Amino acid sequence: MKKKGIGLKLKNPEKSCSDKNCPFHGELSIRGKLLTGTVASDKMSKTVIVSWDRRVYVPKFERYEKRRSKVSAHNPECIDAKKGDIVLIAETRPLSKTKNFAIVEVIGKESTREVLKAEAVREEEGMEKPLIKLEEEKEQKPKKEEKGDER
Repeated sequence: MKKKGIGLKLKNPEKSCSDKNCPFHGELSIRGKLLTGTVASDKMSKTVIVSWDRRVYVPKFERYEKRRSKVSAHNPECIDAKKGDIVLIAETRPLSKTKNFAIVEVIGKESTREVLKAEAVREEEGMEKPLIKLEEEKEQKPKKEEKGDER
């Protein structure tokens, strides 16, 4: 199938698909918001649930609370995002009762986000060793032998 530009500076997917609701290979146009989130569920056919955390100010307590937003998004065959992937979703026309977004790019995995956050915290604190090296050192340390009752 013919690839088309979607109006964003993104790489086209390597795979091709015959999905009419694919922004790259079908007739679906992109408009409105671009959001980034993590795929929370991929159990539905061609649909994923994308969630992200946000902070909301509570005036009574003068503090912030964490809230989570969830959105249903179309998952084209050529992109095929899985649970735990960090994705970029774009607003489209309504595809169903709850589906108004489509995935346009898989940015990475959730586990890489956690490692990058931890490394940034360590750099701010002035620690010399990055997180990855610390994990390798833990694996290399010999385990203590357990003392058990011999019967």
